[in-house]
Amino acid sequence: MSLFAYSLAVFILATAVATALFRDVLSVIIVFGAYSLGMAILYTFLLAPDVAMTEAAIGAGVTTLLLLLTIARTTRPTTDRLAERIHVPAVVAVGALVLVLCTAVLPEMYAVGGTETPVWSNPEVTQHYITETYEQTGVENAVTSVLAAYRGFDTFGEAVVVFAAGVSTLVVLKREVFA
Repeated sequence: MSLFAYSLAVFILATAVATALFRDVLSVIIVFGAYSLGMAILYTFLLAPDVAMTEAAIGAGVTTLLLLLTIARTTRPTTDRLAERIHVPAVVAVGALVLVLCTAVLPEMYAVGGTETPVWSNPEVTQHYITETYEQTGVENAVTSVLAAYRGFDTFGEAVVVFAAGVSTLVVLKREVFA
């Protein structure tokens, strides 16, 4: 992995911890939006644009908007402290677990676009998708055929989530677009 990927992973972990520790609700919403945006960038870096777009739209966009609307329509409690008190033994235990997992998992990850990745190490499967998608699906673009035909249920599920988020946003905003 590159320095960018490691920096992005550190940013995501830091925003996740900050989301858990902050007491101010507005601060939590803003940091959670940054976390979702970081995850969308990570998914883009890992060459999963469909997941990245869903994370950006739902996580960083709609969820943040709904939470901000909720806090605007309710009372925001005042707090004396900015963050929760940290339980040091728990932080040490979780930190040790994260460190062990990072040292065990991250070096084993394949480089993005590397020829030693499982996709390229099995050329028969890759070649099948490249050559047979038009005959099997009738779609000229191989990526579109994989998303629409071979991964149809997954793509349909993502579309349902995006549609539900859009409808719930319209309901919260009380706008009628059908009138």
